Amino acid sequence: MEAEERARRSGEVDAALAQRDTATALRLMEQMLAEAPDGFGLDEWRKIGAIRRATGDLRGALAAVHQALVCAPLDFFSLLAKASLQEQLGDPACGETFGRALAQRPSGDLPPGLQGAVAHAEQAYAAHQARVETNLLAGVSPVLGGLDDAARLRTERFVSNISRRTRAWHSTPTHFHYPALRENEFHERHLFPWLEAWEALTDVIAEEYAAVLRAETADLQPYLTYGEDEPLAQWRALNRSRDWTAIHLLQRGQVIEANARHCPRTMAFLQNVPQPAIPGCGANAMFSLLAPDTRIPPHVGVANFRLVAHLPLIVPRDCWFRVGGTTREWKRGEAFVFDDTIEHEAANDSDELRVVMIIDCWHPDIAPAERAAITEIIARSPNAGGGL
Repeated sequence: MEAEERARRSGEVDAALAQRDTATALRLMEQMLAEAPDGFGLDEWRKIGAIRRATGDLRGALAAVHQALVCAPLDFFSLLAKASLQEQLGDPACGETFGRALAQRPSGDLPPGLQGAVAHAEQAYAAHQARVETNLLAGVSPVLGGLDDAARLRTERFVSNISRRTRAWHSTPTHFHYPALRENEFHERHLFPWLEAWEALTDVIAEEYAAVLRAETADLQPYLTYGEDEPLAQWRALNRSRDWTAIHLLQRGQVIEANARHCPRTMAFLQNVPQPAIPGCGANAMFSLLAPDTRIPPHVGVANFRLVAHLPLIVPRDCWFRVGGTTREWKRGEAFVFDDTIEHEAANDSDELRVVMIIDCWHPDIAPAERAAITEIIARSPNAGGGL
């Protein structure tokens, strides 16, 4: 069929559709298909699929969408149409297809006519993921009771990874990557025997924090103090902001005396924590203050050979913390250790101040001799000036 003739017939199809005469439009499209099947591309298959669907021929529409996907396997609109048709036909495969469609969703705002369809796709896919997880957990439930907490959490995460509700997250430090270290969003408590002693001091540390605030010489600084010319757009809203501030006790290995002298028991405790003492870089210990209605955007830390620990001191409701695929709420007096080189973010969605004590520590996989080697290397690195 010549291009001119094809354009004429396509115009007739469009005219019929404008008159809502789907029967005529379908007849014309079927004639075109019969006379020149090789001439049908993505647009033609999508169009005939939509017309067949409008006339109630769901299986014919699905066959047309299949051909559209042969032309363009990742076409968002065809995948969405396929999932919707499968759903109407009662095919349980629609759940996976909705997920495939959503994975190809174009960036930016969607046309108003598609917003409802995409919202339905999100709901249908979430329901599918829940069904997958329920089925998998039902199968493994007889053995879950025999697992310790850490193994149970790993098994449950394995299940949610299979359902694609979560995924694998990896350490991606901005500057210093030490090879072959375990990548855990939140590390197991037994690897850090000093955590319980830290938690036992929660009330004492909170009192010393309050003493710092009352002191006229207290040094309260913005958490971020990047230069205006540095390419850190994600931090623009919080750079040098009073919404996210820090009271440093140790900063890049230096004792901040104006603050530390009000916190004797806190400073004494830090002597028992294996912190990376690297000149100009570490160790670090601070009170982190996050103002009401403030969010810290997703980001990653500088070095994977050290981990970060939080001890929540003042935690209003509606505060949360995400590392990789795991989100948890801070709970006063319950410390944890996480890998800040895995993408993480935080939020205080309350109308009150949130305060957490933050310290760093060596990754437990690093032997004492390696710590010495890392210290020498980082101290001589041209990137050491940015701290840890």
